[in-house]
Amino acid sequence: MKTVILCGGQGTRIRDVAEDIPKPMIPIGTRPILWHIMKNYAAFGFNEFVLCLGYRGHVIKNFFINYDMLTNDFTLTLGQPKSLVEIQNHNESEDWTVTLAETGLHAMTGDRVRAVRKYVEDDDIFMLTYGDGLSDIDIERLVAFHKAHGKIATVTGVRPPGRFGELESDDTGQVLEFNEKPQATGGRISGGFFVFNKGIFDYLPDGDGLVLEDVPLRKLVADQQLMVYDHDGFWQCMDTYRDFKYLTGLWDSDQAPWKNWK
Repeated sequence: MKTVILCGGQGTRIRDVAEDIPKPMIPIGTRPILWHIMKNYAAFGFNEFVLCLGYRGHVIKNFFINYDMLTNDFTLTLGQPKSLVEIQNHNESEDWTVTLAETGLHAMTGDRVRAVRKYVEDDDIFMLTYGDGLSDIDIERLVAFHKAHGKIATVTGVRPPGRFGELESDDTGQVLEFNEKPQATGGRISGGFFVFNKGIFDYLPDGDGLVLEDVPLRKLVADQQLMVYDHDGFWQCMDTYRDFKYLTGLWDSDQAPWKNWK
């Protein structure tokens, strides 16, 4: 099962942290937040990723192309027809398969998901999340919940400050309403960590400017095809400098709730 991660946004609200790299590459400790997200999924055995690139996507490409040399000691032999590189210690060894897909500099979230259809449609279901949010969610339970209800889509509902898309659901988990970024709210909000059946592509028509969180999710609600997985544990996006400092502080103090690997 593949995990699609949206990595193409420009992150304009966090430019005071780093202007020259895409937001998913902003480091928490010594690794990009994107790496933390992928490590979290991989700890549950989900190690096939499709990264939707846009703004400064070459930075993400370079990170993975040079991953072994960036995360290990190495010896470089110069003066040869082709320089020889010998990795010395292999401190980092990930059994990941990573597809890096250019999905457009200015594309919206729905456009990006539609653009990677060819990489995920051979599977019955796939997962999707944002490249700037960390959580201690149990991914196995999330997937089991999605398989059990049989609907097209599952979104994870969390309870942070009311800045994001609010979800209202009934006792069974059936989503009744999806409101994008309300002014203030006391209910659950969308935390990403989606699971989709292939039927989601019927809700992503051709055309530019398609926001996944707008018409597609509202149409899924109207068709009673969107369920919410309630998560009351840790969830935090990295939207601002304050978020960056908070997440960095958790990691540096060895109190990161999302760290589920050794």
